[in-house]
Amino acid sequence: MKLSLLTTLLASLSAVHADPQLSSWFTANSGQYARIYESSAAETAGTESTTWSRGAGTQSSPTYADVSEIAASANWVYIRTSGLASHPMGPWPATFPNFPSNTATIYRIPRVPTVPVTKTLTSGGTIGRFVNGVSFFDNRDAYSYVNSTATEVQNTGDGIWNRDAYINEAATFDPALAHQAGNDYHYHVQPIALRYQLGDHVDYDATTNRYSESSAAVTRHSPILAWAADGFPIYGPYGYSDPSNAASGVRRMVSGYTLRNGSNGTANLTSTGRHSLPVWAATAQGRSSTLTSSQYGPAVSAAYPPGRYLEDNDFLGDLGYTQTTGATVRDFDLDKYNGRTCVTPEFPAGTFAYFSTLNADGSPAFPYNIGRQYYGSITNSNGSAGATTAAVMNADTPLTTYFEGGPNKVDSWSATPVALTGNTVTVSWSAVEGGTYQVQHSADLVNWSNATSTITVAGDDSAQFTETVSAGTPQRFYRSTRTALATFDANGFNYTQAGAGTSVAPGGSATRGTTVTILLTLPTSPPLPPAGVIPQSITLAGSITGTSLARPSQQTAQATMVIPAGAPTGAQNLVIVFNPGPTYTLTGGFTLN
Repeated sequence: MKLSLLTTLLASLSAVHADPQLSSWFTANSGQYARIYESSAAETAGTESTTWSRGAGTQSSPTYADVSEIAASANWVYIRTSGLASHPMGPWPATFPNFPSNTATIYRIPRVPTVPVTKTLTSGGTIGRFVNGVSFFDNRDAYSYVNSTATEVQNTGDGIWNRDAYINEAATFDPALAHQAGNDYHYHVQPIALRYQLGDHVDYDATTNRYSESSAAVTRHSPILAWAADGFPIYGPYGYSDPSNAASGVRRMVSGYTLRNGSNGTANLTSTGRHSLPVWAATAQGRSSTLTSSQYGPAVSAAYPPGRYLEDNDFLGDLGYTQTTGATVRDFDLDKYNGRTCVTPEFPAGTFAYFSTLNADGSPAFPYNIGRQYYGSITNSNGSAGATTAAVMNADTPLTTYFEGGPNKVDSWSATPVALTGNTVTVSWSAVEGGTYQVQHSADLVNWSNATSTITVAGDDSAQFTETVSAGTPQRFYRSTRTALATFDANGFNYTQAGAGTSVAPGGSATRGTTVTILLTLPTSPPLPPAGVIPQSITLAGSITGTSLARPSQQTAQATMVIPAGAPTGAQNLVIVFNPGPTYTLTGGFTLN
């Protein structure tokens, strides 16, 4: 028996792009549902949940993980994300009040970063996005010391002695080193589970759901882990030894910060008290390093140990130590913003880049991802970076979409799409979780027959079909088509589900004088364009032109129709035109009442 494979995947807008602002986003798992371990017992049993509820985080329907769309204009790069990771999230302590859930976010970063003279303090909440779409929070936990009451207060403290999130909150982090504020899942420090997914020198024990820094020799530069709101990349902990030479070898980047414990020329806070600020903090806060008594922090004690506050750390560059800027390794690698100007695999001509810092033992090293100020500007001529709305995004023209995932993911064949063992044929492909697929076979690429009952994808985004064929079966081609998609939490996705304000075709109807979104199932002949290719036009009854054209799946198309009050009644034809072809006609496919 000779087996062949018909691929329905053509070049599309989701092609690989050389621009790292577009190509570095982690999209490999975008067709998978987000999952959590709700408890330690669930983690031990390996029981992951796709729906859950605790506190501010209620996920009553499954939703897709990671980044679901990447688009760009001349000024901005936009991503759509649920804010949920595709690596297992949780568990968190039983006393932790919230689970995460879909944040339905559109986030933008400047297309062309700029470097201002006057720097901006990082704010509370999201200050960028990791490449899986998860929120990037700064190194604080929002509490600061109040001198007059000798207490620590959230959001309204003195803002002089600011608590370190890792030191004070690490007990609430999950194995991926993340937790949530309200329902907003986020990392404050290195995202070790994401690093594992990206192949950045991390080992994972699936039995215990634990990650660790690999003990093997480092052989490659870290990938981009995140983009800060100023548009500059954040790399993992390993960079080139010589910042200007990609052939200089790779090593761990050394933070420029050190604890104020009397070593390296620092003040010993245990003996001096928290009566002064390090130079970097005084500059960032716009105040003198020498504090008045009403600005003092608490004395060092078991309750207020060294490192509790960001300001318990000094920057070596302010103490006479030297940053590595050439072939000779100096005292530290990264400036007070936790970055440097250097060449990287994605920027061979050089860029400013932040790095996620580790200690020699693999633990997170202050300031973790970014210092207390951005290196670049978080605004441009069109406004500020950060979360935005679909209306703002769609009004930013011309806007080009470079990737669509989640429910719009383009299915693709696996590395070994067809295997023959004895008389058993196995066909494998990357699919969309929750999707229902029909596999067909043909001997001549003209006449097709259903190969089996439909297949529903569950557990991840991989699909597999097997059948036993008799000896002497002639050459056979295979193809698969997604015919349906299970209901999911579509909030924030560029996708409209059937039954949610839509009518279907063929077979649906609408009343004249109304506006309706029509979800069309395309015929299987001629062969379908890939899901990423949008129709050039969709026309109803010869003259009613659709807008907001989309392709929710490979076998469906979607359009919004404004039905005139004087439109003809009865069964009407729908014509769907692709450029380049094909053209499909659904004869009498939609009824106007």
